[in-house]
Amino acid sequence: MIQNMSLWLFILCFYLVNTGFKAETQDEFDKREPYIVYMGDAAEKYIVEASENHHNLLSKVIGDESKAREVRMYSYGKNIDGFVARLLPNEVEMLSREEGVISVFKNTQRQLHTTRSWDFLGFVESKYRRSEAIESNIIVGVLDTGIYIDSPSFDDKGFGPPPAKWKGKCVTGNNLTRCNNKVIGARYYHLKRPDYNDTAADYDGHGTHITSTIAGVAVSNANLFGIANGTARGGVPSARIATYKVCWEEGCSDMDMLAAFDEAISDGVDMISISIGGASLPFFEDPIAIGSFHAMKRGILTTCSAGNNGPGLYTVSNLAPWVMTVAANSVDRKFETVVKLGNGDTATGISVNGFNPKKKMYPLTSGFLASNVTAGDYGEPSACEPGTMGEDKVMGKVVYCEVGREEAGGSSEGQDHIIKSLKGAGVIVQLLEPTDMATSTLIPGSYVLYEVGTKISDYINSTKNPQAVILKTRTTKMVAPSIASFSARGPQRISPNILKPDISAPGLNILAAYSKLATVTVHAEDTLFSIMSGTSMACPHAAAAAAYVKSFHPDWSPAAIKSALMTTATPMRTKDIEAELSYGSGQINPRRAIHPGLVYDITETSYLSFLCKEGYNSTSIGLLLGGSNETKKEYRCVDHKQGLGSDGLNYPSMHKQVGSKGTNVSETFYRTVRSVGYGPSTYVARVWAPKGVRVVVEPRVMSFVKPGEEKHFKVVIDGVMEEAMRGILSASVEWDDSRGHLVRSPILLFQAGKM
Repeated sequence: MIQNMSLWLFILCFYLVNTGFKAETQDEFDKREPYIVYMGDAAEKYIVEASENHHNLLSKVIGDESKAREVRMYSYGKNIDGFVARLLPNEVEMLSREEGVISVFKNTQRQLHTTRSWDFLGFVESKYRRSEAIESNIIVGVLDTGIYIDSPSFDDKGFGPPPAKWKGKCVTGNNLTRCNNKVIGARYYHLKRPDYNDTAADYDGHGTHITSTIAGVAVSNANLFGIANGTARGGVPSARIATYKVCWEEGCSDMDMLAAFDEAISDGVDMISISIGGASLPFFEDPIAIGSFHAMKRGILTTCSAGNNGPGLYTVSNLAPWVMTVAANSVDRKFETVVKLGNGDTATGISVNGFNPKKKMYPLTSGFLASNVTAGDYGEPSACEPGTMGEDKVMGKVVYCEVGREEAGGSSEGQDHIIKSLKGAGVIVQLLEPTDMATSTLIPGSYVLYEVGTKISDYINSTKNPQAVILKTRTTKMVAPSIASFSARGPQRISPNILKPDISAPGLNILAAYSKLATVTVHAEDTLFSIMSGTSMACPHAAAAAAYVKSFHPDWSPAAIKSALMTTATPMRTKDIEAELSYGSGQINPRRAIHPGLVYDITETSYLSFLCKEGYNSTSIGLLLGGSNETKKEYRCVDHKQGLGSDGLNYPSMHKQVGSKGTNVSETFYRTVRSVGYGPSTYVARVWAPKGVRVVVEPRVMSFVKPGEEKHFKVVIDGVMEEAMRGILSASVEWDDSRGHLVRSPILLFQAGKM
């Protein structure tokens, strides 16, 4: 028996060695990382067939069918052809060379771009026109942190059953045991740990906030601890919601987002909102650019946040021309938190402080005076860093901390958290730079300007018994709109002749629904609403505006809807030199956008020609078309007419990054517009340009006999980039029909190295 076993073992070993089999060690397995293999359009594939094709391709490259099955994590196949697999570097290289593969890119973690706003936009609830029956048939898909289904903003009273076109699911789980006729779908994606007991419930609050901004029903007396009291509602309160949870504690992964796009398109959504971003990448390596392209092919507009890395240039993200990229602007409301000092002086700061003081005054100290460190110890007590202060010196006192960051408010590392842990009564934080963003504090708190903080420090050091009290935050008026300091700016590096961001919307200190499963402050159990800031908050305003336009024009393409919003936007009055690099066409104006007069439309074919002009290869572009392999192979850029002019795309804005040498500029932009007004119309071009720059529109007058008619024109720019322009030449063209339609396109030429 033993001899027979030995013989069989010898034969097995001989077979394994001679067939090239090599068992993978744990170290080798750990070197494998998730990659997305993108293969274009899957319009004519069934997901089972796609999965089999993916397995065969992976088996061919790895050389082991069993290993291929083990390392493949997920197959896309409803609309997007591709899969996710744990790969080694040599396998990545081999797959990249395989026929039918557009790109192979590493899965990365992206980040969230984290009331009064609709009234500020002229959307006063009782005064704007709505098509509620059609609006109720619109489904908005939100890719984010999930949803808190029990929020009053998602009450389905008065809603009928989901639209007949809806094909999605409600995947229930912990803290999300149902959907309703308002929130008609809920899915989650966590491919990193597919067997984990996950749920689409929102434990962060971000997704709930965004979703209610888009389509929340009206809720009266909405506020955060009595601050910003009013009626909270979404821009399209009759629309339906489908939530796709793709963000978790560790971030939002590329592979999860692409899976959500793939299913949302098939589920029947009309709009997609995604307030997520990361590093700018070529379009075929960017999951948002890829997913939104396939959505565009099915008539779905994707609205994205521009990012929160402003105010520096080249910080904008979500750059594809087929998405609408949204910057954040202020509304006419700000939050002030006043600190009264024992000497009678007051210091005004910014925060969302919902605490009413229980005393008239509290003892006041500084982090420096509360220090428990000796020379040579690590940490800076004056900045109230962890472990540098004694509880006996902080307990019951308001503590002044030098030079902090407003983003720290409410976080596990913020000064408010540290002072609270030492049983302090409040915190005053000095800011290195001004901020326009109010953050919630765990204890009474206020963030003050640098010079204001210096005066507070002088007071503390001038008396033996310094005192202070932090009052509850109050709401005051401010001049608006202006672009938020954190909002990302252009120009962009991927397609340098497309102006991004496209548009701006309210994103500063926005009150909306929140999740009771998340934590704002110690009052969290009573919190149904929260105040948040970010281009994350601007994005849903624009998504709702797009859904509003679609409710009046259900047959319009994504590009036409985007054009309507851009050409009717309100131009900003700002002294900032970056101008349109920060706000694109201006602040959304939804009421004007439903009657834009003219639209700049862009077809899928035009986008493909644009990609040819941008240098993407014909084979990869062909794979985007879908259809049979023969059809894909037939596409050649040389056989198709490329876009004319400086940018090569019929975009509603006009932009060019010119060479850094020389001062003379000469650019030409070709455009086509379609009449969407009523009856015959005649438009006359009006031009605004700085002195020394000539902007000529040919023809200057366009007459339309009937709606649907198209006309072509070109814009020629000649001039000199003066030193005073600091590398930015800003102009505009506006078509006026003298009947209320003003169709405006910003023009911006940018010269690097001049600012």
